[in-house]
Amino acid sequence: MKLPLPRLNRFGLALAHDIVMAALAYLLALYLRVGDDIVTTPVSLILAGGGLFTVTCTVVFLASGLYRGIWAFSSVSDLKRIFQAVSIAVVAFTMVAFFVMRLEGVPRTLPVIVWFILLAFLGGSRLFLRLLRERRLSALWEKSGGGRVNVLLVGAGDEADLFIRAVASNPQAPFRIVGIIGENDKRVGRNVHSIKVLGTVAELADIIEKLREKNMAPSRLVITRSTTRMNAAMMATLLDQCTTLGLKLSRLPALTELQNDVRSARLPDQPLALEDLLGRPETILNREAITKLITGKRVLITGAGGTIGSELVRQIAALAPAHMTVLDLCEFNLYKIEMELTESFPLVSKRAYLADVRDRTRLVQIFKDEKPELVFHAAAIKHVPIAEFNAREAILTNAVGTHIVADCAAQSGAEAMLMISTDKAVYPTNVMGATKRLAEMYIQALDILSPASRFVTVRFGNVLGSTGSVVPRFQDQLAKGGPITVTHPDITRYFMTVREAVELVLQAMAFGIQPSEVRGKVMVLDMGQPVKIVDLARQMIRLAGLRPDEDIKIEFTGLRPGEKLYEELFSPSEELIHAGVDGVFLAKSPTVELPQLQQSINNFATLLQAGMTETAAIARLEELVPEFKRG
Repeated sequence: MKLPLPRLNRFGLALAHDIVMAALAYLLALYLRVGDDIVTTPVSLILAGGGLFTVTCTVVFLASGLYRGIWAFSSVSDLKRIFQAVSIAVVAFTMVAFFVMRLEGVPRTLPVIVWFILLAFLGGSRLFLRLLRERRLSALWEKSGGGRVNVLLVGAGDEADLFIRAVASNPQAPFRIVGIIGENDKRVGRNVHSIKVLGTVAELADIIEKLREKNMAPSRLVITRSTTRMNAAMMATLLDQCTTLGLKLSRLPALTELQNDVRSARLPDQPLALEDLLGRPETILNREAITKLITGKRVLITGAGGTIGSELVRQIAALAPAHMTVLDLCEFNLYKIEMELTESFPLVSKRAYLADVRDRTRLVQIFKDEKPELVFHAAAIKHVPIAEFNAREAILTNAVGTHIVADCAAQSGAEAMLMISTDKAVYPTNVMGATKRLAEMYIQALDILSPASRFVTVRFGNVLGSTGSVVPRFQDQLAKGGPITVTHPDITRYFMTVREAVELVLQAMAFGIQPSEVRGKVMVLDMGQPVKIVDLARQMIRLAGLRPDEDIKIEFTGLRPGEKLYEELFSPSEELIHAGVDGVFLAKSPTVELPQLQQSINNFATLLQAGMTETAAIARLEELVPEFKRG
C-alpha cells in the first residue's frame, strides 16, 4: 500500500507531534502497568516494544487520513477519526508484537492502557489548540464591536448554536450577538456558547430596555428557527413588537443552507417574507409515492405558464418524467416556461404548444401526438371581476375547456387527469366560482364511470403572489407610497405558498389515483386558518419597515361584484372524509349523471359559440349549478 507522505509543513509537524505522543503514551502506559519495576525491565525490550508501537501508529495514522483536517477547526468528526485510528493502531500493534516478539516485555493489559492514554494525548492536543484559537478570536470579537450590527436571536436550538459558532469564529462577521430570546422559559438563564438566554418573547420590551442601558441595544431581531415550526400568532406578535421598538426582523435560512454558508464563510440573514407569517405547519409529504407517480411518465400540463402551472412544470421536471408537454394560450408565458425548462432541465424531453383548451380539434391532435399518461389541467380564467364581466369567456374556458381536456384524456387512454379547482366553487356567488363548480361536477361524474382513466379534482384557496392575488397589487401600491386598498375590513381568505400548493397537488394526485373509494370525490387541500386581508396588508407594510395607518394608509373600497366576505372549502351538502394522507381531505359531493351532464355542457357550448348573450349565459349557468347565487 502506497502511503501519502506529507510535506514538511503543518502536516509534517502534526505527524511529528503524533509520533512523539505515541512514544510517550507507550512509556507512560508501561510505567502505569509495571510501576517502579520499569527500572529492572531490559532497555532492549522497552525500545523494541516502544519502537514497534510508534512505527505501527505512524503507518496507521498516515493511512487513515488523520491529517486532512485543520487542528484549529477540530470537531466531533475529527475525534471520530482519532478514535478509529488509535483503535486500529493498538490492535495492529498487539498482533504484530505477538508474531515478532511473542509479546515479550509487553504486559497483557498494556494495549488497553496505551489506548486510553494515546486517545487522550491526540484528542486533547487538538481540543486544546481549538480552545486557544476560539478564546483568542472570542476576545478579538468582543473588542472589535465597531461597525457590527447588534442582533438578538429568537430561539435557542441547533440553528442558533451553529450561527453563534460561525459568528464567533469569523473576525469579519457583520453581527454582534447580544443575547437570545427563548420561545418559552425552559432555557431562560442558561447560555449557548457564552450567549445568555435573556428571557421570553413576552418579555422582549423589557429585555431591549435593559440592553439599551448597557449600550448593547440591538438593531435587529433574527429568528433562528424555521418559520414553518413557529406559531403564526408568535410571528405576528414579533413583527408588531419590532415595529413598536424600531427593530428590523430577519430570519436565518434553513439549517442545511446555513451549514453550507458557514463552510463558505458567509453569515447570512434574510428579510422576513410574507409567507413566513402564515405560520403553517410543515406537511409530511409522501415523496416516494410522488416520485413513483411521475418518474418515467409522459406528462401534459395545461396553463403551464401560469403561477400554478409553471410551478407544476418545475416540480414535475425535477422528478425525471419521460416527456413533458407544456401548453398555454399566452405566447409570452409559454416562451418563459419553455426557456426555463431548457436551462434548468436540459435533459428532460419536452414539447411546447401554443393552444386554447376550448379548441377541441387542436387538443385532440395534441393528445394524439403526445400520448400523455398524466394530465394536469391548470388553465383557467381565475380573476373574479374579469370573469364576472366576461361571463361567456369564463364559461367557455373554465367549464367547456375542462370538459374538452377531460374528454381528450379519456379518449387518448391517459392514466389520470387532475383539475385545479378553487374554494370559490363552494356555494359560488360569482361566475368564476360557478364555472369551476360545473367543471368539478363533470370531473366527478367522469371519474365515477370511467373504466380505465382516473379523474381527480383538487380544490384549494389563494396562492401567495399568484397573478390576480392581492399580494402583487399591495406591493405595487406600497412602492407608490400608498394607500393600500382593501375591499372590506372583515374580508378573509385562505392562503398558502405556490410551492406548498403544488407539492400537495402532487401528493393528492398520487393518493387520488390509488383506492377506488376515492372515485368521484373532491380532494381539498388543508389550507390552515383563514387570514384577514386587512391584517395581510398591515403585515406587508410592517415588513417594508413602515407603520400602518401612519406611513401608509389603508382604504376600504367596498366588495366587488361577486366577491364574498369569506371563502369556504366545504359546503354543508358535502360529506367530509379524512383522506389518510397529510395535508389532504376528501369531500363527497352530490353528483350528476354523466350522460345528462355531457349533453348539457355540449348544448351550452354550442349556444355560447353561436353568440349567446351574457345575461342568457349566466341564467343557464345558474340552472346547471343550483347552488350558484350571484352576489
